[in-house]
Amino acid sequence: MNKNEIMKILPHRDPILLVDRVILKEENKIIAEKDITTDLKVLKGHFPNYPIYPGVYIIEGMAQAAGIMLLKENETPLFLGIDNARFKKEVRPDCVLRYEVFVKEVKASVVFVEGKAYVDNQLVAKATLMLGKKG
Repeated sequence: MNKNEIMKILPHRDPILLVDRVILKEENKIIAEKDITTDLKVLKGHFPNYPIYPGVYIIEGMAQAAGIMLLKENETPLFLGIDNARFKKEVRPDCVLRYEVFVKEVKASVVFVEGKAYVDNQLVAKATLMLGKKG
C-alpha cells in the first residue's frame, strides 16, 4: 500500500502523516514504514546539531499504522491512550522506521494494540495503545 492508498483511509496529511507505506496488512496485524530523511521539518528543530526523530512521532506513527489496519474509508481514528511506552534507541536520519502493530484486545468500541518500532531490525520503541473511531 502506497501513500495515496493510505490517505484514502487516514485523514492525516503532511507534515503529520507519519506512514509512507504498508508492507503487510492483515485483520489483526500491520507492518508499515516511515522514511526518516534529513529533510524532515521536525529534525531541523529536534535538534539542529544532533537530529533525533521525536519519540512522540514514533508513537503517533504506530497509532496511524493501527488506524490503517482497523479503519474503513471515511472513518476518523481516535487515539484514546498510551500505556507502557518505552524508548530503547535514538532514531536518527537516514533510516527506515518500521512499525509492527497487532491487536491485543477489543473491549466494546476500544481496541488495544501492541506496537513496536524498529530500525535495522533493532527495537527502538514499544507501547500499548488504545484506539477508537468516530464515524
